[in-house]
Amino acid sequence: MAVRRGGVPDESGPRPGQCRESWVNRLLSGAMSWFSRLTVRGRTVFVGSVLTATLVAAGAAVPIPYVAIGPGVTYDTLGSVEGTEVISFSGDDIPASVNEAPAPGGQLNMTTISLTDGVPLFEALGLWTTGRYALAPREDYFPPDKTVEQVQAQDAQAFRDSQSAAEIAALRYLGYPNIVFVGEIPDGSPSSGILQPQDQIVDLDGTPITDFSSLQTALSGSTPGQVVSVTVLRNGEQVTEKVTLGANPKVGDQGYLGIGAVERPHAPFEITISLERIGGPSAGLMFSLGIIDKLTEGDLTGGRFIAGTGTIDPDGTVGPIGGVLLKLITARDAGATVFLVPADNCAEAVTQIPDGLQLVKVASVQDAMTALQTLKDGGTPPSC
Repeated sequence: MAVRRGGVPDESGPRPGQCRESWVNRLLSGAMSWFSRLTVRGRTVFVGSVLTATLVAAGAAVPIPYVAIGPGVTYDTLGSVEGTEVISFSGDDIPASVNEAPAPGGQLNMTTISLTDGVPLFEALGLWTTGRYALAPREDYFPPDKTVEQVQAQDAQAFRDSQSAAEIAALRYLGYPNIVFVGEIPDGSPSSGILQPQDQIVDLDGTPITDFSSLQTALSGSTPGQVVSVTVLRNGEQVTEKVTLGANPKVGDQGYLGIGAVERPHAPFEITISLERIGGPSAGLMFSLGIIDKLTEGDLTGGRFIAGTGTIDPDGTVGPIGGVLLKLITARDAGATVFLVPADNCAEAVTQIPDGLQLVKVASVQDAMTALQTLKDGGTPPSC
């Protein structure tokens, strides 16, 4: 603010901010004047350069709605991770074979893929051009109606389910005796509020229950309305409950317990699979083979580094998985020379086989065991 003599403010002087506004206006005016003096070609080049710089900045920083899928990690089911055995046993009557060391160089590895989210365009293109990564729409892995946390929880549950199925398939292959336990109990069924899920049924009205067939036999002579005594093992204790049988046209004239009876093999020991931060069901086959190897004398690998993938059903059926080409890369990078491929993935697997990796086609645990024995004997198992 300017001041006249005598200390009286000069109201005719510049107002606050007026100098700054004038400077900005002069700058803009100069810039527009400079731009207007350019030729048409010069203006085109300038505008194109600005747009290009903007696009480059966006491509380097703004994530795209795709995920990058690449090779992941691989773990030996016969070994340890950070000092903890991948497959361990506790309880009674554990076979001495679980303490046998694998043959030198022998491994049975499960394989994974990696998933990278929030990838900018240029980084995604760079990964794709290596030939080791694929790009997929983000919604294929992170549905819009689910949060990232929900997807991760779902994958973790699928992994736990695969561990349970792998244990059942392995014990069934090894001939462990079956048990029958209570599965789902629909609301309003005769057993609702009396029996509990996971109860092991051991006796029905004096008839020992050892498998699903024996349960059916015990119920075959019963009638709706009949009260039966059902003895179960619940939390390690034997409990006898009274159940009034119902009627169900689907099972005929006999009495109806109203439970989803489930049969599975039983061992006197507990099997624990200790792997964290892994999701999905695709390690089922290799977990089954790892359990079988540990519970039997000798070695399944014959000193080979064997990797593989595949879901597993409790009956031992091997199912297809996603990302098989990337898992082949994961296995070969780790040193595997043999890869067990689910039969339904073979058509894809043969399109890009890493050098030095032998593919073996399997549709069941029995197929895998036969193939491993053939390799040990120096033969050639079925390939894709």
